[in-house]
Amino acid sequence: MIHVSIIGATGYTGVELVRLLGLREDVVLDHLTSRTYAGQKIQHLFPHLLGNVDHTCEELDLEQVTTDSDVIFVALPHGHALPIAKKAKEKGKKVIDLGADFRLKDAAVYEEWYKVAHTEPELLEEAVYGLPEWDRDAIKDATVIANPGCFVTSILLGLMPLMKKGWVVPNSIVCDSKSGTSGAGRAGNVANLFTEVESSFKAYGVAHHRHTPEIEQLLTQMAGTDTMIQFTPHLVPMSRGILSTIYATVTEGHTADEIHALFEETYADEPFVQVLPAGMWPMTKSVKGTNNCQLGVTYDERTGRVIIVSVIDNLMKGAAGQAVQNMNLMFGLSETTGLQMIGLFP
Repeated sequence: MIHVSIIGATGYTGVELVRLLGLREDVVLDHLTSRTYAGQKIQHLFPHLLGNVDHTCEELDLEQVTTDSDVIFVALPHGHALPIAKKAKEKGKKVIDLGADFRLKDAAVYEEWYKVAHTEPELLEEAVYGLPEWDRDAIKDATVIANPGCFVTSILLGLMPLMKKGWVVPNSIVCDSKSGTSGAGRAGNVANLFTEVESSFKAYGVAHHRHTPEIEQLLTQMAGTDTMIQFTPHLVPMSRGILSTIYATVTEGHTADEIHALFEETYADEPFVQVLPAGMWPMTKSVKGTNNCQLGVTYDERTGRVIIVSVIDNLMKGAAGQAVQNMNLMFGLSETTGLQMIGLFP
């Protein structure tokens, strides 16, 4: 049995972890922490869990959590995973951080973009970036996992085949991404009220979104050369989902059929990445509630650019689903355990 605790269990990502792990026969949910709802039954806060989960939310007792758990999921804002990971490391326990504290390998870059000090540089060195399609062997042996950002996952999976082959001009990449409102978290925010977002569509974080250096870091690793992108996120009036449209200039000598075949070959054995037939384009509804990423790709010979459309559920492959996929790998299980499901329609 895998003993699991979830720190921040009542945010959107935390309660999604509860949903995914609550019915697993190989998992024991030891501690579900919530500063806001300590002492309350989680199934009363979230009635969709009734009959399947029976846990009372607790205040965080770090000593008890790290003693009882084999793996700790941290579903908190940036800065909060650092002391938890340090204590877990001392106890020989595993940590999967769904925030940003271990994603950027350069502490100075983290501090520049997130405006907090990084107090655990040694842990930062050993943390493994948790994108299984990129480096699952390292994930298997990891003790600290940096679960990728949601926008980042959609973009990296869309570009990885071309970056590894060197088929695009690195600094030509433009990423235009749209997210549902759950990506902003569950905390109260006027900008995310129904009356603010309904029937509207807006860009935000233009030219300075915090996912930018994370995307560039991984694309640089994939390409083996410094890569800079233009990334613009947008908020759309839906609860779940991310759609990223990615444009990049293709190096000479490649055709649309060749590029599409490269994507099919790269992801042929990946359980959660689906390359759609040529001329078919993904939509967020197709992956809602799943850990899948669907990709559509074509080459515009007129402009010399590849166009990739990538969709994920931001709370699943963009957060909790990918975190469980990483946990499965860390404990020697099939990475699809508890994650094989068909999307909701309509």
